[in-house]
Amino acid sequence: MFKKKAFVLSSALFLGLAGCSTAEEESGSSNDSGSGSGDKTVVDVFQFKVEFKEQFEELAKQYEEENPDVDINVETVGGGNDYASALKAKFSSGDEPAIFNIGGPTAVAEYRDRLTDLSDTEAAGAALEGTLDTVTEGEEVLGLPFNQEGYGFVYNKTVFEEAGVDPESIKSIEDLTKAAETIDSKKDELGLDGVFAMAAKEKWVDGNHGSNAFTSADFNDSALEAFNSKELPFTKADQFKTYIDLQNKYSVQPVVSLDYSQQVEELFSTGRVAMIQQGNWVYPTIEQMDPELAQNVGIMPIPVDGEMKMPVGVPQYWTVNAKADETEQEAAKAFLDWMYTSEEGKEAVLTQFKFIPAYDGYDTDKISDPLSKTIYEYAQEGNTRGWTFLGYPTGWGDVLGANLQKYLAGEASWDEAIQASKDEWAKLAK
Repeated sequence: MFKKKAFVLSSALFLGLAGCSTAEEESGSSNDSGSGSGDKTVVDVFQFKVEFKEQFEELAKQYEEENPDVDINVETVGGGNDYASALKAKFSSGDEPAIFNIGGPTAVAEYRDRLTDLSDTEAAGAALEGTLDTVTEGEEVLGLPFNQEGYGFVYNKTVFEEAGVDPESIKSIEDLTKAAETIDSKKDELGLDGVFAMAAKEKWVDGNHGSNAFTSADFNDSALEAFNSKELPFTKADQFKTYIDLQNKYSVQPVVSLDYSQQVEELFSTGRVAMIQQGNWVYPTIEQMDPELAQNVGIMPIPVDGEMKMPVGVPQYWTVNAKADETEQEAAKAFLDWMYTSEEGKEAVLTQFKFIPAYDGYDTDKISDPLSKTIYEYAQEGNTRGWTFLGYPTGWGDVLGANLQKYLAGEASWDEAIQASKDEWAKLAK
């Protein structure tokens, strides 16, 4: 669908996420005072992506230097905190930000009265075709895409090479199983604690991202179809079980207490496991911890039906609060426009944020990290699947994630976990 920049993705791929990530609990502000001075316009930003927190704050400072009449206050909530819950609490307290994040049709419906029409922004005009589909109502554009992201298995190329496993040969779950068996048999000489680090404590990892690979076909790769569905067929639940069992068998234990920080920072970035289910958003963390390892990582899709299709989508959307003062709204839109359409902003998006742009007018040859490059290649080839989990009923990914935890802990059978999840879908979708 991305006709600009030669993208060929279905519009369902551009649904905001989910998620991408939790890391250690982090929050911060680019302006410690939390308020402007004199006649300055203060724009409070409440955002979820911990991985580019510092880079984003630096860009906000740069904007303030060029626009001394504006203060951009950035607060980042991620990690152990649930952004969706934190955002609800923020609104309930009356301390509403001028800019905040939403993802997918469910969030659009939930915050509809707070969403300003952004169709007159330069960024909306530059957004790649399809990226605005789920945040558009009539002529109104209600959000601006962060970027594009993809996920699958991030792997250590050196470990694979030393184990004699060719990642390019992995085309099915059977191939992945053989690879895991081979690496496990050599884990002592490879200096590994395990083949995988399965972060089952994070309900979103398998409840949203993992399950998406096995539910997208039920909804024709469309989050909107999932959003409008009153039931979950889950026709590939058996394949999902094989996938979950494989990770659990060869993972550092106990998986139900393994969180994102441990998975990415303590285990993968230190070379103690061969692969993890995550996306290109983890690259800045890996690079910060071990620049040499960061240049030697790869990513492969989750195999389903003998196919290797990369889930690619827009993780979240920037929105401007319709209840904010009109001056704040205009300042907020000007900042977002500058971030995505100015030469300074575009350079930061590509080289500092390390984003795969969701906008036209970028030199995509500057996509610098190996994970993003691979995902971009899959997108260009159209070898992708949609982020249908963004159309799951509100909270259902956590429901599935919690039921998977019970299964992994031996507190429920697989059939019980899946049936309970399907029943809860029906209740939530009413």
